[in-house]
Amino acid sequence: MSGNPFVAADLPPVTFDVDVLVGRYADRPGPTGDPRDVAATLGANGIARAAVASLRAALFDVASGNDEAAALAGPTVLPVGALDLRDPLGAEREVVRLAERGFRAVRLFPDEQRVEPDFPSVRHVARRAAEAGLVILTGGDLRRFWRPLRGATVVFLDTHFYHLGDFVVAARDEPGFHTSTRLLNSPDALETVVAHVGVGRLLYGSRTPFYEPVVPRLRLARGGLGPAEVAAVAGGNARRILEGQE
Repeated sequence: MSGNPFVAADLPPVTFDVDVLVGRYADRPGPTGDPRDVAATLGANGIARAAVASLRAALFDVASGNDEAAALAGPTVLPVGALDLRDPLGAEREVVRLAERGFRAVRLFPDEQRVEPDFPSVRHVARRAAEAGLVILTGGDLRRFWRPLRGATVVFLDTHFYHLGDFVVAARDEPGFHTSTRLLNSPDALETVVAHVGVGRLLYGSRTPFYEPVVPRLRLARGGLGPAEVAAVAGGNARRILEGQE
């Protein structure tokens, strides 16, 4: 992607991307998710730091996959631990292990693990993660998964602009609810969030290497947000909730 013609000097730099994966989906074609290739893609697209989770942890083996993510820690990577919602007892043990190792966030993969929002495991694991002080990054339809995640600090990674009204009304009552910008590509989506719940609820996410990281950068660059608001979305908010930096 380093030769992408849409990458231009006037696109805002991204200081923190909350939605990056390493590894691959064995049941579908696509990138291998090799950490070196992922790092190169991020660098070529002006992304300085990213929250990175392992698909191995989500799909195959939690402990070894999370250890793989932990080994990537450094100036450009904040490791994120994946949890298996199909195994709530194992997940609560993994929450303890991750917290003891200094992880700041965990990622949930309800669609990939074929878990429904009314499964007891979802509320249980979310509560344990929140009690451990971990931020939750989650996939899934926010209209279905908002309820068991109430009371936690959450970033919904799959918020679609068709469902933006649902996010806004839920976030009004839940100060910990945030959304990735990845699918908010309608002309006024980012502005709608800012107007109703504040710029602090928006975090840049790309899902590199499985989606094109330029698209949400273009939306930031061409939208109606001011420079300070763009800087907050492009990394300031993520640093605040994931690393405690203002």
